[in-house]
Amino acid sequence: MSNEDIRIGVFICHCGTNIGGVLDITELIEYTKTLPNVAYSAGNLYTCSEVGLSNIRENIKEHNLNRVIVASCSPRTHEPLFRSTCQEAGLNPYLFEMVNIRDQDSWVHMKEPQKGTEKAKDLIRMSVYKASLLEPLEKMQVSVIPSAAVIGGGIAGMNAALTLANQSFKVSLIEKDSELGGLIRHLHKTYPTNEDASNILETRNLAESHKEIDVYKSATIEKIEGYVGNYKIVILQEKKMIEIEVGAIIVATGARVLSPEGYYNYNGKTIISQLELEGLLKENSVNAKNIAMIQCVGCRNEERRYCSNICCMTALKNAILIKEQNPDANITIIFRDIQAQGVTYEEYYRRAREMGIIFIKYLPDKPPIIKEDHLEVYNEFMNQVIGIPHDLVVLSMPLIANEDSERLAKMLKVPLEENNFFLEAHVKLRPVDFATDGVFVCGSAHWPADISESISQSNAAASRASTILSKEMLEVEGSTAEVNPDLCIGCEACIKICPYSAISKDEETDTAVVNKVVCKGCGVCGASCPQNAIIIHHFTSDQIIAEIVTYGGGD
Repeated sequence: MSNEDIRIGVFICHCGTNIGGVLDITELIEYTKTLPNVAYSAGNLYTCSEVGLSNIRENIKEHNLNRVIVASCSPRTHEPLFRSTCQEAGLNPYLFEMVNIRDQDSWVHMKEPQKGTEKAKDLIRMSVYKASLLEPLEKMQVSVIPSAAVIGGGIAGMNAALTLANQSFKVSLIEKDSELGGLIRHLHKTYPTNEDASNILETRNLAESHKEIDVYKSATIEKIEGYVGNYKIVILQEKKMIEIEVGAIIVATGARVLSPEGYYNYNGKTIISQLELEGLLKENSVNAKNIAMIQCVGCRNEERRYCSNICCMTALKNAILIKEQNPDANITIIFRDIQAQGVTYEEYYRRAREMGIIFIKYLPDKPPIIKEDHLEVYNEFMNQVIGIPHDLVVLSMPLIANEDSERLAKMLKVPLEENNFFLEAHVKLRPVDFATDGVFVCGSAHWPADISESISQSNAAASRASTILSKEMLEVEGSTAEVNPDLCIGCEACIKICPYSAISKDEETDTAVVNKVVCKGCGVCGASCPQNAIIIHHFTSDQIIAEIVTYGGGD
């Protein structure tokens, strides 16, 4: 297509006051009309509204536009919407370009409107020159195996499996222990309803008896291959290798409780963990009268900076249960901060206070000291050390990532965060997705979560998985890498550096080959290739150079 044939439409969004309250939209519209190949330029109050989208569709047809630019907010939130709008109007979605003049401009230059407007001109001009070089791309289609694998048989895994199975999808539920249930098997009751944990474990019977669920217990995953819609998983169970094929995978491996060994003179008798206290409560064998509970043991420190989320409510629950069994018991919770999130948990905390449970705050640099028959803790408000008698000391230990999380993450090609919990694609926009398509996460595998959170997340993960499993064919991204075999020297640099393992070597031609279904078009391979043999479609060298060269306003 020659330059004379290129007709670009530019739509500049006011975004309410987010952009229009800082930048001069009228000036931007008039400036954009002077740029080469721009056939139409206009502003919208909210481009993402139905009125704004209709405006794009109508003007594509009216002005015969074959390139569209929207200057507005973040592509992470709105680019798919605008692309589909262009497609509805008959335009290839990859002939669309988006400019972020909100996050990268108006929000940055709120007190510098003139500078912000000039920067917006630069950003839009760069986008116009790139848009002139855009090429239509086609999304690939892959078939989908309508079944899922759920890794982990705790409450999150069982609920995710049941949610999918109740939609008539085949599910393989894989658990490394000999029983389903996870940590709930060791609990007495659950907060804040104080319901018997055994009632929740009825989910286990439902999962094991469901006709659409195949349960693999005492099973470990040896190998995972494939891509979204077509995964192959090799399971080792009782010295037997089993291969299953699925279209989506849900990671629900949970977490484990940090061992109390080495903390506060732990002895397993008079100094125990909350998990061990659960066992005593199950057996109704808590005989101590003076009980002290110490919070944040082994976390919120240099080694583990995070809050484990569930410890405060667990301590409150067990303290309340002991008080109900023995109203004369003296219970003191020694804390740094009480995490009672929401109205329900706040009422739970108030109930504990009303029952006579004492709360004493300690400073991290002045932790409690356990003596033979009493515990000493410095109280900042009283500016003195308080002595608390004890027959039993209970340590609230945090949830930590499973030891095999790193091994599983490597097989799935998904990331872990610094504490070895699984890291989601985006904390707000894709909270149960991974960057790798077709793989999802829920429960304490992602971060320490209580039962209600785990169930909510597992429902979300199952819902996301069902959007894949419900389709016979799945469209995957068209903006991918491609290797020019005439330039490739087979050095394998791209294979080693690809974060998605999307590149392999063709042994016959001794050149690299990209699996476009797996490729995310991140560009790492293209930037690393010593021969410039890799093209990143939609971000070609010519397109990027066009943006850079025109940044200063020249051709």
